[in-house]
Order: sequence, then C-alpha cells, then structure tokens
Amino acid sequence: MKADFVTDPRGPRALAAVLSAALLAACASPDVVPREVPPPPVTSVAQADQQLAAVARERAGIEARFAERERVCYDKFFVNSCLDEAKERRRSALAAQRAIEVQADRFKREAVVVERDRNLAEAERRFQEQEARLAAEPATPTPAAAPVPPPRKPTVPGRVAERDAHLRAARQAEAADAGKRAQNVREFEARKAESAERQRKVAERKAERAAKAAKEAQEAK
Repeated sequence: MKADFVTDPRGPRALAAVLSAALLAACASPDVVPREVPPPPVTSVAQADQQLAAVARERAGIEARFAERERVCYDKFFVNSCLDEAKERRRSALAAQRAIEVQADRFKREAVVVERDRNLAEAERRFQEQEARLAAEPATPTPAAAPVPPPRKPTVPGRVAERDAHLRAARQAEAADAGKRAQNVREFEARKAESAERQRKVAERKAERAAKAAKEAQEAK
C-alpha cells in the first residue's frame, strides 16, 4: 500500500523564520547596550579635574572597544545589525562621558566666578575698614608755610661791581690760556728738534753702513 504525503506550503517559510531568529540570536552580543545615566556630582575643583582626566582616558577606551567590535562584526552574517549595535554602544558611552565633561567644566567655571566675587568682597571690606579708620582719626593740622622774603632789588653800584668782576675773571682766564698756548708751542718746537736730530743720526748710521759695505765689497775683489 502506497502512503500519501501531504505537503504544507507554510513549511519553508516557517523554517526561514526559525533560521533568521537563530542567526539574530547568534549575532547579538550577550551584553546589553548601557543606558545613559546622570553623571556623578562634583563638589570640588580637584574632583572636577580628576573627572576630566578620567573622561579623556575613557574616551580612548571607548574608541578601542568600538574598533574591536567592528572587527568582530565583519566576521558575522548580519554585519549591518552588528555594526549598528556597536555604533549605538559607542554613541551612548561617549554621551555619558560628554555629560561628565560638561558638568565638570561648568563646576570649574562657577568656582572661578565664586572665587573672584569672594576676592572682590574681601577687597571692598578692607577698603571700607580703612575708610572708617581714617574717618575716626583726628585731622592733622597742616603746618603753615614760612613766608618767603621778597627778593632784594639790585643796585647800580652792585651791578657795576659784578660786571668788573666778570671782566677781571675773563682777562685772567685769557692770560692763563695765552701762557698755556706759549708753553705748548715751546714743547712742540722741542719735540720737532728732537725728531730732526734722531732722523739725522739715523741717516748718518745708514751712510756709514753703506760705506762700510762698499769698502768690504771692494776689498773682496
């Protein structure tokens, strides 16, 4: 007896659906994409600096993990789905680090403003204290200036005597200059005569050496 087989047209579709589900499950990563959480609070400038340094390190780690996930995704069947998940992980992680960075920078800026306002308030307080202290001190009387005697009017005899004194001083200076010039002339003439005498002696010695050389040459012949 021949058995009759009934073919179910939904069989290939169901098989394809099961296969797709299995491949998606194999491609999916066991890790869940992290949710974006608010950054930790900042309470000091030192803590803000530490968070900024940690953000720089974590960003480098995020990029390294993303590069590794990309490499793994290209070995899988559903490449695009795997790459999309890796990009979403990267985006979420970078967004969390950006939130930490923004909060730390804002805290540092606010700390600078607070410190500036504190310094201004302290300077104003010291100024007010100084003003109050000066206002409480008794005023020091200003010493009266001594009267300046009026200049004496020059007299005619006085001007004549002053003029004569200037003339005498000028004549004395001229006489001293004349004596100095005469002394300079005498010294110049003496140096000139000494130079001429030295030149004459040098010429005589040259003539003597030339005559001696000529005589020796004559004798040698």
